[in-house]
Amino acid sequence: MKIAVVPVAGLGTRLLPATKSQPKEMLPVAKKPVVQYVTEELEANGIEQILFITGKSKTSIENHFDFDHELIRGLREGGKEELLAELAFERMGVRFFFTRQRRQRGLGDAIGCAHYFTADHPFVVALGDSIMGLEQPSRVVSQMLAVYQENPGSTVIAVEEVPLDRVSRYGIVHPGGEGRVFPIRALIEKPSPEDAPSNLAIAGRYVLSPSIYDALAETSPDSGGEVQLTHAIQRLLELGESVVGVRLSEKEKRYDIGNFQSYFEAFFDFALADKELGPDLRQRLVERLSEDR
Repeated sequence: MKIAVVPVAGLGTRLLPATKSQPKEMLPVAKKPVVQYVTEELEANGIEQILFITGKSKTSIENHFDFDHELIRGLREGGKEELLAELAFERMGVRFFFTRQRRQRGLGDAIGCAHYFTADHPFVVALGDSIMGLEQPSRVVSQMLAVYQENPGSTVIAVEEVPLDRVSRYGIVHPGGEGRVFPIRALIEKPSPEDAPSNLAIAGRYVLSPSIYDALAETSPDSGGEVQLTHAIQRLLELGESVVGVRLSEKEKRYDIGNFQSYFEAFFDFALADKELGPDLRQRLVERLSEDR
């Protein structure tokens, strides 16, 4: 059984006021909310069960993936059956489950909430505010699962290159080799550019073994009171367990919806890539830029 855990409990404070009354994972990027891109990616990579780790004011995520029979009936009775295709995601071949992180204690604590669901099975973690790829769903999760099959019990992490002056925003890995797949020697949470061992940032996709739960239990909260997943994975390294990195391909750009700059960039790119409306929008953009000259 292929299982994924999708943490969506964060408050999204860097996107206020847009996130005051709605989850950042439900913000639209072109025609879909962020979290729908994530679930469609997971389904395309063979995931069969998804557990959302939710929190306060996140019920709209649950509602989004429910069958809305009243809406369907209204579209049919109103002669708008062509819009039913927009609800095709409701019929994804994935079973959805939900549990709550009762206190905001970081990503590591959120992953710990999945313990009884995943039990002794390996599982994927896909951050609910990160979209992978633009033209089509990323295949990196399938590649990571294949790496895990070759290295049972290991931790597999997707990584991407970021500008050196931005490494302080991410968890950064210390690579132990070259190539697309490589061993990881260490992980550092948000280092300064001077202290960063590389510019390879953790890219919001993981394959974790059940041993992560013992490591999380041994991981103390940081100065902000949060249990960091990177610290728990570092603990696994210290215990001699294998951690492997998988680089994103050039076509698998990660869109991290963490602040307005990244959100605007994502919306812009996905809107221009829309097959129906993108060409006209592109033309309007050219005209608008010409007006500003």
